[in-house]
Amino acid sequence: MTWTASAASDPELACPISPVVDIVFSRWTTPILWTLHTHGRQRFVELQRHINRITPKVLTQRLRQLERDGLVVRTYHPEVPPRVEYEISELGRSLAPLFAHLGEWAATNLEKVEQARTTYDSTPTR
Repeated sequence: MTWTASAASDPELACPISPVVDIVFSRWTTPILWTLHTHGRQRFVELQRHINRITPKVLTQRLRQLERDGLVVRTYHPEVPPRVEYEISELGRSLAPLFAHLGEWAATNLEKVEQARTTYDSTPTR
């Protein structure tokens, strides 16, 4: 796939990956998917322990959105007390190569990004 866009295109339509970026790279989506991929099926509290800076409200919102998007499967067990578990779906697992490429990019380039930031920050105000 190549990146080409018409100059007359709507900027949002010109980038075909914008919807994917919106779905996958919102603030807490990546840590949630990473945790479910790494640790398997999790109850809400277990998931929250693995992602300790997320609030219960935000975790609930993100899990609902990920379930709606088909990236997470929620299983309700009608027991006493009720039990709910979350796991990454096949569609969510299909993102693994994308995350692997991003991990490779990060390993190769984050030091360069930090150097660029240091250089930029030390330059007098433009």
